[in-house]
Amino acid sequence: MSTTLNENLLLAIPLAPLAGSLIAGLFGKAVGRAGAHSVTILGVAISFILSAIVFFQVMDGASFNATVYDWMQIGKTKFEIGFLVDSLTAMMMCVVTFVSLMVHIYTIGYMADDDGYQRFFSYISLFTFSMLMLVMSNNFLQLFFGWEAVGLVSYLLIGFYFTRPTAIYANMKAFIVNRIGDFGFLLGIGLLFAFAGSMNYGDVFAKRTELAALSFPGTDWGLLTVACICLFIGAMGKSAQFPLHVWLPDSMEGPTPISALIHAATMVTAGIFMVTRMSPLFELSDTALSFVMVIGAITALFMGFLGIVQNDIKRVVAYSTLSQLGYMTVALGASAYSVAVFHLMTHAFFKALLFLGAGSVIIGMHHDQDIRNMGGLRKYMPITWITSLVGSLALIGTPFFSGFYSKDSIIDAVKLSHLPGSGFAYFAVVASVFVTALYSFRMYFLVFHGKERFRDPKHPESPMGIEAAAHAHDGHSHDAHGHGHGHDDHAHEPHETPWVVWLPLVLLAIPSVVIGAIGVGPMLFGDFFQHGVAFDKVIFIGENHPALHEMAEEFQGWASMGLHSVSGLPVWLALAGVVTAWFLYLVRPDLPAVIKRAFGPIYTLLDNKYYMDKINEVVFARGAVAIGRGLWKEGDVVVIDGIVNGSARFIGWFAGVIRFLQSGYIYHYAFAMIIGMLGLLTLFVTLGGK
Repeated sequence: MSTTLNENLLLAIPLAPLAGSLIAGLFGKAVGRAGAHSVTILGVAISFILSAIVFFQVMDGASFNATVYDWMQIGKTKFEIGFLVDSLTAMMMCVVTFVSLMVHIYTIGYMADDDGYQRFFSYISLFTFSMLMLVMSNNFLQLFFGWEAVGLVSYLLIGFYFTRPTAIYANMKAFIVNRIGDFGFLLGIGLLFAFAGSMNYGDVFAKRTELAALSFPGTDWGLLTVACICLFIGAMGKSAQFPLHVWLPDSMEGPTPISALIHAATMVTAGIFMVTRMSPLFELSDTALSFVMVIGAITALFMGFLGIVQNDIKRVVAYSTLSQLGYMTVALGASAYSVAVFHLMTHAFFKALLFLGAGSVIIGMHHDQDIRNMGGLRKYMPITWITSLVGSLALIGTPFFSGFYSKDSIIDAVKLSHLPGSGFAYFAVVASVFVTALYSFRMYFLVFHGKERFRDPKHPESPMGIEAAAHAHDGHSHDAHGHGHGHDDHAHEPHETPWVVWLPLVLLAIPSVVIGAIGVGPMLFGDFFQHGVAFDKVIFIGENHPALHEMAEEFQGWASMGLHSVSGLPVWLALAGVVTAWFLYLVRPDLPAVIKRAFGPIYTLLDNKYYMDKINEVVFARGAVAIGRGLWKEGDVVVIDGIVNGSARFIGWFAGVIRFLQSGYIYHYAFAMIIGMLGLLTLFVTLGGK
């Protein structure tokens, strides 16, 4: 077969979702609800099928790295649209389109009664197009376009219910925090462009050794180190790493389907993908790798702690996403790029499953999201129960589930790393195993087992409880999405959701179990990332930090890896977390309140999310306002207005002086002409005499 992929086939992959988005968005009223979901699902389905075809072609040795459209050229610099499709890109294309397809199908049931039905389908299809353009890019210009496009569409989706102040606040917060990260990202791209002279990945990678020998102007810092850290600051914003993580929990204001799409396989993993793609550059800077590793370790551990005190079912899963993104970032810092991408893939399936499972529970509970108002849902929602259990087992790293193979590999890679910060990172990822199991099964037990609390009065601290009380006089309540329900929740039993909701759960549960065992050998220790790689020296196994080579010597297959895990610490820590959650929330449900009182200051710290929002509000937001006000008063009012108004005043004064000369009498003008002539004659005589 041909070693070059078909360009038209590749073009169809991102353009199919774009076409569906445009039809649903521009002609939503004409095509109706059925037309909107049909055309967008068809577009994403075509994209997924074509992505799968490309994946198998890449596995057979095909690749693509070429320009598909020349935008403009300035001197020798070209601005172009191009695709780079190798094994990394092909895998990402399949994951993004599959998860997006599941979310599209799920949305039919979840958003069935929503007034913005067509608009929502248009947005999520546009989001899929943006993400595909990001992962398929072969140059920094297109990468930045996709990067900003997913940020823009996420702004629209998080603030989908734009009449709610909390949604407006959440999408503005996400937009602004991501702009901070994107500023660093743009600086990194600018540095590489300035010194490499090209925006094409291949050209920049070809000069990476030369770049590594340069210093940042005016300092003794390595140029490549500064550029890589700037690029990673962009990833910190997009992939919600500490301290730029604050936008992600609030993004739960968006409908659940977009929570799954943003936080599972797409936007939040864009930073992980980008650093992996830039691995030839990061590999030449130990300082940048250590920085990446420490930031990831802080995120993995400390965001996990916050998941323990959350009571909103979606926020528990959101903090789980933050922690797992920290794991991926730690793997990047350990120079185990393929392990990070492997966890990205497994995480995409089980996290999308958990988010969509949470949405199914919310529907079954008549849009109550507080896990303290649930319990015993196992017998009412059997499909949601078993799929959520599968997702939780994969998340905590249960042997033979997908999450086990990727998480265990990350822990091993960090253990073998000798970079500064690796000791702390190893402690953080190991401790996070217990924390993850604790908050995951706290949620699982409170939702699906124990006492059926949904018949009791709402928990006094539950937002739904407060709202229900406020509307008790008319017998109406409003769900978390702004829909009105003319019923009494106590008169309605929880129920299993329609097939369009539970079918994606089942389809996501399958890879959540098997994809880890299938992928661990070829992706980590085989030649998966050698298939169709467009650049000879671009590999995703650290060249200078060969932790994976040491791991490969001990790898004897997925079955042996699972069996030998019982002798390792992580599995026992995960079991301890599950047992602790079982004891605290099923056997002795009175103990959490006792522990909360005993550790009041710590609980307050966690409940206030380390006061990061307050710090951002007081320090950064007010600082930005103060700087802006100073620039306005000194720069705008004093300097700019001074120049403009001063010029106007000078012209007015000059005009006033000139006005006296414009008397209208001819003899005044004749006298002025004679004086002028005398002046000129005097000047010429003087110059001539010299």
